[in-house]
Amino acid sequence: MSVQFGDPLILPRSDESPITEWRRSLDWQILIAALTLLGLGLMLSLAAGPPAAERLGLDDAFYFVKRHVVFVVISACGLVGFSMLDQTWARRISAFVFCGSFVLLAAILIIGHEAKGAQRWIEFGGYTLQPSEFAKPALIVLSGWLLAQRQLFPGGPWAVVALVFYVVTLGLLLLQPDVGQSALLTAAFIVTFFVSGLPWKWAAMFFGGGVSLSVVLYALLPHVRHRVNSFINPSDYDTYQIDKASEAIARGGLLGAGPGEGTVKSYLPDAHTDFIYAVLGEEFGYVAAIALIGLYVFICWRGLRAASRVRDPYPRAAAAGLFALFGLQAAINIAVNVSLIPPKGMTLPFVSYGGSSMLGIALTLGLALALIRRQSAAAWREHG
Repeated sequence: MSVQFGDPLILPRSDESPITEWRRSLDWQILIAALTLLGLGLMLSLAAGPPAAERLGLDDAFYFVKRHVVFVVISACGLVGFSMLDQTWARRISAFVFCGSFVLLAAILIIGHEAKGAQRWIEFGGYTLQPSEFAKPALIVLSGWLLAQRQLFPGGPWAVVALVFYVVTLGLLLLQPDVGQSALLTAAFIVTFFVSGLPWKWAAMFFGGGVSLSVVLYALLPHVRHRVNSFINPSDYDTYQIDKASEAIARGGLLGAGPGEGTVKSYLPDAHTDFIYAVLGEEFGYVAAIALIGLYVFICWRGLRAASRVRDPYPRAAAAGLFALFGLQAAINIAVNVSLIPPKGMTLPFVSYGGSSMLGIALTLGLALALIRRQSAAAWREHG
């Protein structure tokens, strides 16, 4: 067989090197969509970063842009690197990350950096680290593995152990307090539990516990009560950021005001982080805003479909929980921007500025890609 110049390179099936196997088994469509999100976030940082630096009185107008570039490069490398792991190493890395994050979550209560009434970060060398961003995906992978052990060793207390890990982690998050991340972790954990075969009694327990905890948090935490009340009766409260974000998206219309022509980024305090979607909507319009939603839907739909086809219960449950974690965070951020739910301090995955968030999402999606790889490899050998 002759190979003409320009023909695609076809690797022989006998080539079983780790890199070749990774290339064959990886879901490239999800990876490309994720890298596209990183690229869009970098582009939007050029629009929202300089006004944010000016509001804070920084000398360097591109302070946030430069840091965003660093975060994007590290996240892209991390995303690819984590996707190369096999299922065993995905679990081992998750265990290591979870232990480290758990220690830091406990340390935050003593030495943490406080901002906006919450103590969620550890500060070092001019950077801040938010351990919860790494604890979430690590806990989901460990929970998926623990719950899968029920089929191999039915007599063990695997579900109880997973539940204990979740409850203790949830408690540390609520002590910060971080209700948004707690709700997100809970939702992803429930997805992992359901995919693992959650009995109805567990479902009833989760539902009752969630309702009870919500009532307690509403009664004890003033900022939670304020956000819920301001959502229900916006005329009685200051809803400046939410109102301006919604107005900016509406002002963008179908095709937007044009790159750099938006105004919301100049007066909205969190335009480069929690409200970057409003910047996109104003400058690029409904078409771009819906296209961005489409990217998130595509990643979640394709990932959950791939997870459902995995026969091994551990990667199936863990991957489903990770893709749910990724998609729900995007859904919450966008819903806040368009005033569909009460405001929460949550970034838009791979798009918002924020090192911990971006690296945590890279870990989340990288591990998810790693866990669905074996199924892709088997399909390639069977049908390729």
